[in-house]
Amino acid sequence: MNRVLPILILLLGAAAAQAQSTPFDMSGERPKGEPPVTPRIFAPQTTTPQAEPPKTTLPPAATPSAVTPRVNPPVAITPQTAIPQTVAPQVTPPVVPVQAPPQAAPKVQQIASATPELRRFVVPYSKLRLEGEIDHKSWSIYLTPEQAAAPAKFNFSYQNAVVVAPEASQLTVLLNDRIVHQQQIGSSDNPSDVNFDIPRGLLQPGSNLLTFEASQRHRTDCDIQSTYELWSDIDPTKTFLTFAGREAEKLSTTDAIRAIGIDEAGKTQFNLVVPALAQPGTTKPMLRLAQGLSLLAGMPNETFSFSPDALPPPGPGKMTVAVGTPAELQPLFAVPASAQNGALATFATDPRSGQQLLLISGPSWQAISSAIDMVVSPTDRDPNTQRDLLVTQRWTAPDAPFLYSGTSLSFEQLGVKTTEFSGRRFHTSFNVAIPSDFYANAYGEATVLLDAAYAKDVRPGSHIDVYVNGNIATTKPITATGGGILKQLPIRITMRHFKPGLNTVTLEVMLLADEDSACVPATTSSTTPRFALFDTSQFRIPDFARVGQRPNLAAFAGTGYPYNRDAEATALFIDRIDADMLSTTATLLGQMALVAGHSIAIEPIASPSAVGSRNAIFIGSISQLPSTILSQMNIAATSQVAWRSPTPGQGTTQDASVTIADWRTRISGGVVQGQLDRFQEWMHRNFDISLSSLRFMPGSEQVFAPSNANTFLIAQAANPTKDATWTVITAPSAGDLRTGVDAMTSQVNWPQISGHITLYSAKTGKIDTVPVNRFDFVLSGPWSLTNYRLIAANWLSSNILSYAFLLVIGSLLLGIATANILSKIGRRE
Repeated sequence: MNRVLPILILLLGAAAAQAQSTPFDMSGERPKGEPPVTPRIFAPQTTTPQAEPPKTTLPPAATPSAVTPRVNPPVAITPQTAIPQTVAPQVTPPVVPVQAPPQAAPKVQQIASATPELRRFVVPYSKLRLEGEIDHKSWSIYLTPEQAAAPAKFNFSYQNAVVVAPEASQLTVLLNDRIVHQQQIGSSDNPSDVNFDIPRGLLQPGSNLLTFEASQRHRTDCDIQSTYELWSDIDPTKTFLTFAGREAEKLSTTDAIRAIGIDEAGKTQFNLVVPALAQPGTTKPMLRLAQGLSLLAGMPNETFSFSPDALPPPGPGKMTVAVGTPAELQPLFAVPASAQNGALATFATDPRSGQQLLLISGPSWQAISSAIDMVVSPTDRDPNTQRDLLVTQRWTAPDAPFLYSGTSLSFEQLGVKTTEFSGRRFHTSFNVAIPSDFYANAYGEATVLLDAAYAKDVRPGSHIDVYVNGNIATTKPITATGGGILKQLPIRITMRHFKPGLNTVTLEVMLLADEDSACVPATTSSTTPRFALFDTSQFRIPDFARVGQRPNLAAFAGTGYPYNRDAEATALFIDRIDADMLSTTATLLGQMALVAGHSIAIEPIASPSAVGSRNAIFIGSISQLPSTILSQMNIAATSQVAWRSPTPGQGTTQDASVTIADWRTRISGGVVQGQLDRFQEWMHRNFDISLSSLRFMPGSEQVFAPSNANTFLIAQAANPTKDATWTVITAPSAGDLRTGVDAMTSQVNWPQISGHITLYSAKTGKIDTVPVNRFDFVLSGPWSLTNYRLIAANWLSSNILSYAFLLVIGSLLLGIATANILSKIGRRE
């Protein structure tokens, strides 16, 4: 017993020592969701507050919240002061990795911002969409030698329709006809940003051709209608070139004006700073400079802004032009001393803002005019010189060739390449230009001589459609089975849809096949060609009548007619000379010069009475224009008071004098008018005859009063002596006038100007036209019997009753002459 008791005491002491060496665990009381803490044994004698635990003891995803759970100290630590000494090192280490990234981030940003880059937006539209199964857009970008030599990157962002099949659809970017990027189209949920390096040596000083191509197939459907659901949008605000280095920003010669480019919305703006703007002698050289700058840049959406006393901030697609003598510019810019001795036109850097600007200066305004001539003289051209091309390459390439009487061009010359197509709806387009004295809208046919082939599985019901300026012109059915080769197949196009200036001809082929009816999944993206178009196809335009018409706003918008052919200076009346009105006038004249192909000589006049027998342009708010000018345009004189742009919140008032009798007349008139409209549609559909053509002579122009819903008006008419053309550009106020000119000179709206009067609404963006009823002929060339015959043919085709009357008279005269001849010959009894 005495031996057992010591052994028992020894065993109990060992058990107690073992229990004290194991930490106390409260894991059962730990809040739910906290990670378990692995208990450890601490040695108080080896742990100090400055000691940092090894990094290997931290969890891989350590965060402050994950390292600060409530942990009870081990029971082996008996001194109370040991608890903070051992716990503190466990809490402080996570602070180090959390603080490190914020310290490193600024260093990375500083390194990135240390490399200068020049950004050039490249899409000359506010919206760019590639539609259908096959589509492409091409235009040129002008680069300076410094930009072409600099390392460059290209960036664009796109998003496509959800029905586009990525495995069978491709987006291709070409630069100077070389593929620089190609990828599957697969960004339907969110826009995708794409960027890549441009191969060195590919860019060249001057024009560089940029092309976006899309080949798209539907995910599920195989019919032609489903092809209209296919699209890919390119975001202009995220499509740009970037050039590395400071040299790319350098503008060394005035030729760099061509490289002004565009902003993220596809617009180009020239900011002219002219301290002597209010002086009458500065108006003419400033408007000549504006036209020259417009021609040098050649961009589709150009605007001009004048300022007398401030340098505007720089930006993409903007160029500041400072014009004045050194004394005039001294408060704004330090002019080089060489400007005191002679004319100066050069790029200079403003030491205050660091921006580069075009400086035009000299000791006098006569010297400044000489400097302006040095800048814009490359754009001068004799108005009587026949043009071969209408320059359009900055927004659609290639340039449109002018087609005169009896011209034939191959598709290769028109920029259409040989193409094989495996889809269901093929379409391609080309541009042609028509001279301003075109007069063949009522007779004659152009012809497409088509070289093409279609596969044997293409079935009857397929057809070839031709559109001119978005209007269907003709349809050619495919009736043969088993495939076929089309060799110079003539497709005739009525010429009523052509107009002076730029015209777009679109060829669209609808292809039906038996496999599309079954629509097996593999056939939605078949690569077997169904159709081939060859570049040996031709577009031929016949001889057509050439005579100018007055008025003709379509020719005004297409080629600047008649001011593009004016041998003497055009009279220009502006209701007042200030920065706002000169900005409006410069924007309009810049667009006219762009379509005319040269600067238009103008002569500012102070009074309409000084016009004489010259062609003239009148610009101003309607209340400031003389009533005689408005009456000559057949615009109601009451419009000077009644035409007002609607104010915000202004509503329309109901006429209290409306009666039941008025409504009875409206209803009965509406029924008759509806029947008459249906008859006109039937006549036009079956016999291609409109009610307006059933006339002996053109009707007279009616007095027109613009609605308050319209905020801008452009009208054209002959002068009182019928030997010149007057054009009026007006609006209810000066603000509406500038807004209207900026909107109507855009690449989208300018081609819609036509007729006798064109109106625009800034609130809705709607454009309305008043057609020409009566016009005068203006001879544009030497006398020719053939041309007169064509003029008569078109006039009689427009006035059918006169043609019928002349035909009856001619038949009667022929019968009388025949009877007279027969009465004198033969044997008589």
